[in-house]
Amino acid sequence: MRHSVVSFFGPVFLTLLAGLTVFPGEAAAATIRVTSLTALQNALNSANPGDRIELADGSYNATSAIQIRRSGTSSAPVTVTAANTGRAEIRGSTGFLFAGGVNNVVLQGFNLRHGGSLSVPSDAHHIRLTRNTVQLSGGGNWVTINGNDVEVDRNTFQNRSTEGVFLQIAGPSTDVAKRTRIHHNYFYNHTFSGANGGESIRLGYSHKQSYSANAVVEYNLFERANGDPEAISVKASDNIVRYNTIRDSRGFIVLRHGHRTTVEGNVIFGNSGIRFHGNDHRIINNYVAASGGRAIVFGSGSEADSGPTSTGHDRPDRVTVAYNTVLGTSAVIDSDGGAFSPKDCVVANNIIIGTGGTLVDMVSGSTVRYEGNIAWGGSAGMPNGYRSVDPRLVRDSHGISRLAAGSPAIDTSSGTYSYVTSDIDLQTRSGRFDVGADELGGSRKPLTTADVGPTS
Repeated sequence: MRHSVVSFFGPVFLTLLAGLTVFPGEAAAATIRVTSLTALQNALNSANPGDRIELADGSYNATSAIQIRRSGTSSAPVTVTAANTGRAEIRGSTGFLFAGGVNNVVLQGFNLRHGGSLSVPSDAHHIRLTRNTVQLSGGGNWVTINGNDVEVDRNTFQNRSTEGVFLQIAGPSTDVAKRTRIHHNYFYNHTFSGANGGESIRLGYSHKQSYSANAVVEYNLFERANGDPEAISVKASDNIVRYNTIRDSRGFIVLRHGHRTTVEGNVIFGNSGIRFHGNDHRIINNYVAASGGRAIVFGSGSEADSGPTSTGHDRPDRVTVAYNTVLGTSAVIDSDGGAFSPKDCVVANNIIIGTGGTLVDMVSGSTVRYEGNIAWGGSAGMPNGYRSVDPRLVRDSHGISRLAAGSPAIDTSSGTYSYVTSDIDLQTRSGRFDVGADELGGSRKPLTTADVGPTS
């Protein structure tokens, strides 16, 4: 039932008992509490901008789609929510369905355990998926974003053992979804044992690589992202992947296709790292402690430049790897080889620490400019542009090895990289920068489960 109103019969406004103002011709926003899927659907069918529709705690069996057809506005979205986060569980053969063209809707707080999948259509926009737990029983990709300006935040995607992607950013047939923001989510326990097809996030497709997605993937936590060698697989252009934490995973951050993506400020532990193909990327301010050996990988080149529908491996051209702190075994910064070698790339102002062997191992024929690096614990592997000196790192209480006072990395960087303005702790860099991801004095901690997901 909608809140009752008191009409003052003047031409200017109606005043709600709750203190809101409603102008003539507008419906009053309401909080509508329902206790069944039938009542939920009825409320959705008549929702107005600003309405908040709450489903009571309980487990609900959906045998047909719960359809969201009504739109809100930018200042008054329609909010469809569990009354209490995580306590309204949707089971059955299907779940929520966004109708074509719907916009400014928030889907919040549900425990999604149904079959099928959840999709935002290409003509929908400004949809927010927040504080949901996603553990579907269906195959395929569990959540697919086709529309523009979608926000996916503070959700948990968990416990999958089959082929398929937790979160797919797709788009219409002739483009990619634009301006998706993916943040503060928890991606946990993808255990698909196949060689390919179990990413946590796939951003684009190979045939969409030339399209600019302008997506931001930030402040997400990945644990046991083992369904694929790629935890975050980017297959579109012009994106930002920053401030994420990856632990206990075989999945890398991978720029598989596309150009001009920035990978910045990520913290990676374990058998994982960063790999890239394509042109004009910036890999900056990352901390990678790769127990599996390779921390940063210049991907193999099976072709010089990928065509718009190619599924081959585009060689890295004009990629800058700068101001990272990378720890591994041998071949800490590595190249996968291939017929086409990395071209016109830069490796600058990185701290590179190994346990023997050749620390930077680039395939023959690569054209790379080196400057300002510190290499320690093995043979540098660089023809120039480095110092073999102990950077004097000290591990903090969060497991990150940082600069100690008196480190030779302090105030000794080389060259000018105008787009590097802060460090991994978001401290402003000034004067002559410190080498590596960390300017002396920071204290940022890696993300934990307290920082992400529905209760964060």
